[in-house]
Amino acid sequence: MQNNKVRKQLMMVFLSFIICHLSFCSAAAQTVSSPNGNIALTFAMDGTRPQYEMTYKGKAVVKPSHLGLELAKDKHASRGMNETDLMDGFTVKDTKTTAFDETWKPVWGETATIRNHYNELAVTLQQEGGREILIRFRVYDDGIGFRYEFPQQKDLNYFLIKEEHSEFAMAGDHTAWWLPGDYDTQEQETQETKLSEIRGRMNNAVNWGNSSVAVFSETGVQTSLQMKSADGLYINIHEAACIDYATMHLELVDAQTKALSTKLGGGSNAYTPNPKPSPYPLPAPFTFVSHLTPDATGLKGCMQTPCETPWRTVMVSDDARDMLSSNLILNLNEPCKLEDTSWIHPTKYCGVWWEMIVGKSSWNYTDEFPSIQLDKIDWTKVKPNGRHAANNEKVRRYIDFAAENGLDQVLVEGWNVGWEDWANMWKRDVFDFVTPYPDFDIKALNDYAHSKGVKLMMHHETSSSTQNYERHIKEAYELMNKYGYDAVKTGYVGDMIPRGDHHYSQSMNNHYLYVVKEAAKHHIMVNGHEAVRPTGLCRTYPNLVGNESARGTEYEAFGGSRPDHTCILPFTRLQGGPMDYTPGIFETKLNTWSNNQSWARITIAGSLALYLTMYSPLQMAADLPEHYAKYMDAFQFIKDVACDWDDSKYLEAEPADYITVARKAKGTDNWFIGGKCDENGHKSVIKLDFLDKGKKYDCTIYADAKDAHYEHNPKAYVITKRTVKKGDTLKLTEAPGGGFAVSLMAR
Repeated sequence: MQNNKVRKQLMMVFLSFIICHLSFCSAAAQTVSSPNGNIALTFAMDGTRPQYEMTYKGKAVVKPSHLGLELAKDKHASRGMNETDLMDGFTVKDTKTTAFDETWKPVWGETATIRNHYNELAVTLQQEGGREILIRFRVYDDGIGFRYEFPQQKDLNYFLIKEEHSEFAMAGDHTAWWLPGDYDTQEQETQETKLSEIRGRMNNAVNWGNSSVAVFSETGVQTSLQMKSADGLYINIHEAACIDYATMHLELVDAQTKALSTKLGGGSNAYTPNPKPSPYPLPAPFTFVSHLTPDATGLKGCMQTPCETPWRTVMVSDDARDMLSSNLILNLNEPCKLEDTSWIHPTKYCGVWWEMIVGKSSWNYTDEFPSIQLDKIDWTKVKPNGRHAANNEKVRRYIDFAAENGLDQVLVEGWNVGWEDWANMWKRDVFDFVTPYPDFDIKALNDYAHSKGVKLMMHHETSSSTQNYERHIKEAYELMNKYGYDAVKTGYVGDMIPRGDHHYSQSMNNHYLYVVKEAAKHHIMVNGHEAVRPTGLCRTYPNLVGNESARGTEYEAFGGSRPDHTCILPFTRLQGGPMDYTPGIFETKLNTWSNNQSWARITIAGSLALYLTMYSPLQMAADLPEHYAKYMDAFQFIKDVACDWDDSKYLEAEPADYITVARKAKGTDNWFIGGKCDENGHKSVIKLDFLDKGKKYDCTIYADAKDAHYEHNPKAYVITKRTVKKGDTLKLTEAPGGGFAVSLMAR
């Protein structure tokens, strides 16, 4: 009897504990939905660790996933550094929910206006001892963003980040389109596998021959990462507003994560397993964990409060077109900080570039010297090699071509001294950015260009020597102002100097933004190549008009890219901002005019489509003028197509298969349509429901011929003209590796 009474009392205590615990969990958990109700984000505490989960129309997108940062121990802790981790030991101090809705106008973009509409949850967490952090969630109709914020406080002033541990637990073994995780390059070809197949594909996926490679894991991938679930959800993970912070990669937890990894590749760039794994337990399989880019010391971040991390973003939809039309990344960035933006303008350009990439001409002026010290060469006495492309005669021909065809600018690479040994990746003082070669008359050429209504575009290859560039940048930009340049293409080829740093570290991200800010002071637009992948900063600093940051057209001269390459990039690389892909190659077989045996895997009609499907306010006609002269009827589309838009409508889309988009040119009633497909070809049915009612349009269609094929008949195209109106339908067949382009000029 007594034992039964004791058992009942113990049971009542246990049940009371369970009820109280469940009540606490229920009280601690908070759910915030998107304005349309399709997305729900739930925050809760897993004991003393914060976690979140996300659903779309009731389907799991992100399963319960932990959040937190692991801090580094520092020998200067007595100076205010506190190495206690921000991973656990938290209680919820406060929560606030708010709603926000605005419409803003980008300086340039895919649409004239952008709606920024979200519901927000801000959770203040406190550790024992009093330290606080705030995790802010924003829930949009097309996805979520969250970031860590660190208020200024006595017990959290300076701190060093060992690693950020933001988790993204996927609900299954999704199909993924991914690039190998790398601290220094995005110039890889996208892989398509199941999540469980990433490890097995990794070694062959890496472009080990790139000028700078730093792969960190057998299951590490880059963002923007595009996935598709078995039940038809399109999911994308990226980041927004990466300022004063290291670029985030993702590391996948799979069945072999705890096992000893084999060494990838070879040499100094090979991946070596981390001998000191994190003390925190691994999450469930198919979970991605954030992995930050280290600096030369191995640290992932040096912070001073008040500060915050970039936003971590998850986009989701059951329609692939929504991935391409999303403005989530832009909306999570701060509004424009430039008071005057009147000098920023979309630009269409050609340039002295492709023939050097192919190998027919050279950037360097002479072959006399094995190395160059800029202050010890009398360039008037140097013997030219006869292959230098940036010469007065050739640049004038490009200026004439631009003027005759309505192009705004002419890029000239190799104009400045120092190219003879620029590829020595450890040379610090490689360029001064102001001294031209003897055969490049900078004043006369700019005067000639301006007389034709054309500008020259500056080129600053830094050879990844950032300190050298920053030493010379004021003088270089003043030179540009003197001669009327308003745009610069920067480059960061090779390993970083200071030595040991990486292209995507906190310090390098600060450098890229410093360049953009300094350029803005001089009313200069920036197009960065080999720089960090964009995270929407072009909203805040719209003079950042373009980036490369991916495997661009130049790789068509380095062995080529698969036909589906340009059907993937809009889902991945372009999520963070426009890409200077340098499209427009018409002479695809390079050995017809050079000794290069590579070839571009695209048809002429497909090349035209890229001006629509690869959005950028900066578009290049990349081929040689003499090549375009043979196909001027097709080149007409490049002359006509706009670079800035009032509206964009994605009509068809499937990652790596096909993309069709219609865009309305800024300030006009004219529309342009582009469709690009992979190696399988595609049949498009386009309903012209987006046209204005009552208007008629002169429709010109640039399509693949019936026998066109990217391999054996890439130049076969057909141009047809007709009159169309709202409600009409176009039925177009894209050849393997091909596409189409359509201009619709309102009468």
